[in-house]
Amino acid sequence: MDFKIGAIDTCKPINGDIANVPTNKAVTIQNSTIPFNSPDSTLGRHLARRLVQIGVTDVFSVPGDFNLTLLDHLIAEPELNLIGCCNELNAGYAADGYARARGIGACVVTFTVGGLSIVNAIAGAYSENLPLICIVGGPNSNDYGTNRILHHTIGLPDFSQELRCFQTVTCYQAVLNNLDDAHELIDTAISTSLKESKPVYISVGCNLPGIPHPTFSREPVPFSLSPRLSNMMGLEAAVEAAAEFLNKAVKPVLVGGQNMRVAKACDAFVELADSCGYAVAVMPAAKGLVPEHHPHFLGTYWGAVSTTFCAEIVGSADAYLFAGPIFNDYSSVGYSLLLKKEKAIIVQPDRVTIGNGPAFGCVLMRDFLSALAKRLKHNPTSYENYHRIYVPDGLPFKCEPKEALRVNVLFQHIQNMLTGESAVIAETGDSWFNCQKLKLPQGCGYEFQMQYGSIGWSVGATLGYAQAAPEKRVIACIGDGSFQVTAQDISTMLRCGQRTIIFLINNGGYTIEVEIHDGPYNVIKNWNYTGLVDAIHNGEGKCWTTKVYCEEELVEAIETANGAKKDCLCFIEVIVHKDDTSKELLEWGSRVSAANSRPPNPQ
Repeated sequence: MDFKIGAIDTCKPINGDIANVPTNKAVTIQNSTIPFNSPDSTLGRHLARRLVQIGVTDVFSVPGDFNLTLLDHLIAEPELNLIGCCNELNAGYAADGYARARGIGACVVTFTVGGLSIVNAIAGAYSENLPLICIVGGPNSNDYGTNRILHHTIGLPDFSQELRCFQTVTCYQAVLNNLDDAHELIDTAISTSLKESKPVYISVGCNLPGIPHPTFSREPVPFSLSPRLSNMMGLEAAVEAAAEFLNKAVKPVLVGGQNMRVAKACDAFVELADSCGYAVAVMPAAKGLVPEHHPHFLGTYWGAVSTTFCAEIVGSADAYLFAGPIFNDYSSVGYSLLLKKEKAIIVQPDRVTIGNGPAFGCVLMRDFLSALAKRLKHNPTSYENYHRIYVPDGLPFKCEPKEALRVNVLFQHIQNMLTGESAVIAETGDSWFNCQKLKLPQGCGYEFQMQYGSIGWSVGATLGYAQAAPEKRVIACIGDGSFQVTAQDISTMLRCGQRTIIFLINNGGYTIEVEIHDGPYNVIKNWNYTGLVDAIHNGEGKCWTTKVYCEEELVEAIETANGAKKDCLCFIEVIVHKDDTSKELLEWGSRVSAANSRPPNPQ
């Protein structure tokens, strides 16, 4: 089938895939008539149309004098909605969240003061393999190569500081300071972002967006993205070796990792699971990429803090296939996973390694998993073992009337809220562990930022995700410490008419840091969070806030949020004890603390 960038639905993620480029066809941007030498044949219009063609309908921005003319051209594009954010960091986080739901995101800031403010969010998107177009309004093209000192710089006649910062957190950088090659640089940047599933940086000279140039047309000329292909001989060899390895195992298992998303291999992983009958688990950062209603789904494999009985089944397996894993200190619980390399097949987006060897390069994950599904014997032993030992999770103790609310009771009620029209955003902190235990209904979205783990990410990401997927009711679980970092863009959610439900978990500090290493620096000034949101609301837009101290108040708040206030942004501040944490955080924190505090190796 032909895949057309320009049809927005083709860019929406399916089963967690980002930028769903098909496996066997080139990607073509379609156009109708192509009038050249029109007064509208400008850089600004070309960039705006390209964004629309790849599925971006919302751009997150902060205005500054170097990008104002460019913003005029983006606003002039009728299919593009410019969303002004309160600061650049949140604009970047919003583009991150948007890319998770839509397949690609975009943001626009001004030179250096804006660029260096947004770079942290771009780094997070890079770590999570998200296609994102970061556009910066740059200096006047006449100032390049001069000895002039410009404002918004560090006072040196060198304009490359911002560029150098972006070089390590983007896969391509384009500085547009003349019109002759601007067309080529824009198209190369956008196509590279889609192909590599990483952010790119485009700097646009502030005097260039409105000038017609012969290289531009009113509607951009089509271009194609060549699909990546597997080495067929390598693919066959890898599949044959993997099939032999797994077919002789007694109780093999499958474990999905977060790189399945960038490999666009989620469907192929499910196809393999359906075919082989193995028990299926996911690593924590892959939650939401595999349907949890799958008949052989165990839960999350996260070492000592795994879903109940999941670690036992994975750890006791005599063979395991990991698809797209990242084994960092967080996902390995302080490097404490009890896995043996000789038992593992590790499948990365373009490489397969079997045990201690051999390894096969230029083999795409989706091709490998689909081909392997046809070669494996059906073997449900590992799932049968799980079913044999499984004991259902108990329920938390019922609260006494007006008893102080406990976190486990809160998440029991959040579980009951979830439907296929929901999406969960989990902030860095104890929400990682509590949300990980939620059982996602079919179609329910789930996102968190595990690799980069930047506190405050969820506010902007919630804004972006909700904007990209308005059919979803987003439920965001945010700690008070994280909220204080990025709270301002509740304002933008209200301006956009979003109907997110935010649970602000107020426990008086940085709880995740407390469990790694405690100190007075983990205690924060308490805010009147509902009062803050009411002040931001200021009578403009639909907003409802409440503060809950006990289960009865929580039940009432949820009924209101899903009933009378279902079309409002609902902000529910939940007051809990400062030491009320999940048992998983306690275990994980102690192990990560031990990993962090290892003494230097002997010299």
